[in-house]
Amino acid sequence: MSTIVYACSTNPGKLREFDFAARECGLESIAVASLPGLSGITPPEENGMSFEQNARLKAAYYSNFTPELVFADDSGLEVDALGGAPGIYSARFAGTDATDATNNELLLNKLASHSDRRARFVCALAIAQDGHVLHTVRGTVEGEILHAPCGRNGFGYDPLFYYPPFQQSLAQVPPEQKFAVSHRGNALRALFHWLANQRV
Repeated sequence: MSTIVYACSTNPGKLREFDFAARECGLESIAVASLPGLSGITPPEENGMSFEQNARLKAAYYSNFTPELVFADDSGLEVDALGGAPGIYSARFAGTDATDATNNELLLNKLASHSDRRARFVCALAIAQDGHVLHTVRGTVEGEILHAPCGRNGFGYDPLFYYPPFQQSLAQVPPEQKFAVSHRGNALRALFHWLANQRV
């Protein structure tokens, strides 16, 4: 009999990654699905000061809408030369109506005079039940910011994020190759390994 774990996402790509991570960790008894009615639930205010805080508040909030386990993520890009920015504001770096293109353009403009291009993607995942957070994990991937976008795969800052072991940006590799090293992949594997140890 499968145990349902609900994700706070309706993104088909993310849901495929979530399910793949569960299978990868040997959790054949875990079924990952989008939280029912998620699109009709008023989202909480993400007023945390870190990825972990935002993931925890979202997981706790959405877990009040089901008796099952619920997990939520918060992720973004940290650039050393910008003091960790855009950080938790990654999705709205160029404003509330920002697109991937405008965010990338702003990032390149801010880094124009910097030689230090070190950066990392960060993903925090929290799992909760009945309004209580049970566990939080963090995944990262280290890289550098390119001087121009490269690649058509991925999304967000992927075209600007150069991953040295691949000698390519994360937008230049297939999704499966990216998932093997990505911040979200690392966080999901840590979360599902924790679940496996709980013998759910």
